[in-house]
Amino acid sequence: MSHFTSRLRRAARPRPPDRVPRSDGRLRDSRGGVPSGRLLAWSAAAAVCLGAAWGGVGVVAPVGAHAASSCQVAYAENDWGTGFTATVTLTDRGAAWSGWKLEFAFSGDQRLGNGWNGRWSQSGRTVTVVNESWNGNVASGASVQVGANFGYSGANTGPSAFSVNGVACDTPGGPTTPPTTPPTTPPTTPPAGAAPSLKVSGNRLVDASGATVRLRGVNRSGGEFSCMQQKGMWDGPMDAASVEAIRGWNANAVRVPLNEDCWLGLPDADAGARGAAYQAAVKDYVALLVQHGLTPVLDLHWSNGLWAGSDSHCQTADAKCQKPMPDAQYAVPFWTQVAGAFKDDPAVVFDLFNEPYPNNLQVMDYAQSWKCWRDGGAACPGLTYRAAGMQTLVDAVRGAGAANVILAGGDSYSNDLSGWLANEPDDPSGNLAAAWHSYNFNWCASTSCWDQQLGPVAARVPLVAGEIGENDCAHGYLDQVTGWLDAHGASYLGWTWNTWDCSSGPSLISAYDGTPTAFGAGLRDHLRATAP
Repeated sequence: MSHFTSRLRRAARPRPPDRVPRSDGRLRDSRGGVPSGRLLAWSAAAAVCLGAAWGGVGVVAPVGAHAASSCQVAYAENDWGTGFTATVTLTDRGAAWSGWKLEFAFSGDQRLGNGWNGRWSQSGRTVTVVNESWNGNVASGASVQVGANFGYSGANTGPSAFSVNGVACDTPGGPTTPPTTPPTTPPTTPPAGAAPSLKVSGNRLVDASGATVRLRGVNRSGGEFSCMQQKGMWDGPMDAASVEAIRGWNANAVRVPLNEDCWLGLPDADAGARGAAYQAAVKDYVALLVQHGLTPVLDLHWSNGLWAGSDSHCQTADAKCQKPMPDAQYAVPFWTQVAGAFKDDPAVVFDLFNEPYPNNLQVMDYAQSWKCWRDGGAACPGLTYRAAGMQTLVDAVRGAGAANVILAGGDSYSNDLSGWLANEPDDPSGNLAAAWHSYNFNWCASTSCWDQQLGPVAARVPLVAGEIGENDCAHGYLDQVTGWLDAHGASYLGWTWNTWDCSSGPSLISAYDGTPTAFGAGLRDHLRATAP
């Protein structure tokens, strides 16, 4: 998506060459040592119950239990040596709650990182979790689950007492039987080392051992627009804590939109965030993602070239908005340089161009728009700058000596893949995948369209939904599309990990500690509940 401009984006319906294009409005948004599995359980006057450790992780060991009262509390950890994920679930055994505050204390040097499903804080050794606005009401017999990542040094001894709304847990009584059903929302996967090297094998992405890898994560917008708006490099923090917050959703990939003019150091970009400074910041962030086990997907998002015709987003050649096709003048050196910079790291994926839309320009028929998409140049009649086709950009990447996985998004803002297989660029390395974008306001937004258009593509090459989302602050559409993609072994990344208003665009978070919007909660819960 492009930086929010309060304009409608037209997403054209695929059409035969002899028919007038039909399109609908598309709103644009802002474009960006303790053993594992330990379980402690108590009964309490008011508290929280956490499910047992998730599938196959560690052992479950009851530690203590207390006389049943108005709620039950259990606590579980997944410990990886220098940190752990703790999860707690409040089960109300008495009158309904209209709000809750959980408190407990550690005995050692455990330090809160980021938490979810509640507002987490720590003072000394005492940890406090207060309900969010959307999960404060808990009916009698119902539960609410919270979790957080912690770091620690020395021994990691679990908390011995909990209280909810000021009521402490009792201590008498014998051991209780720990829960036997795993939680529906598994805790965050602990650090698993660097992101894997990737390559294409048939219609799958695989790692160096040949194991299938599905990319499931988020977009991190900012690098495409901040440097052109005198706002510096990024929109929000891009440090280790922010990366761990993304990992806290059980994500394994981050798509990073980039700006062509800023990378190349053109004078229209912010003097302090262009050229060498911009490139260094991108390289640092990519290295950080890889170190934390997240696959970086580098995307050419805003590019050069003046287009003032149908579905224009800005009246300038500068890379200050989304353009219908990459430009031959600057996109080729951009990819030559980016590929050269990352050719020795096969964990990095290249997304050639965010959302081509030659079919929406009203200057060429549908079949011609796909030729324009593949070949650029003279195959794009009516375009007012010389375009680089997907084949040209594939050649630029391979010519730089990079064998990294490449993504090529389809026509009509990457929402139309009906002509992708017939116009697939030639890739001598065999490491080419199809990219697709899907929002509730697109034309191809139904299972029947997905079956018809995406099914054949997903059967031939890896399919990566580089952007998925909806603009209604809900997640009904996201639930539907992730279900379809899961069933077809495809990858997907939600738009976007930025603290924008989810009612004006698909924003996943309200704070960079990973606190989700109502829309983001759908993706977060899905990522935690399903395996990559």
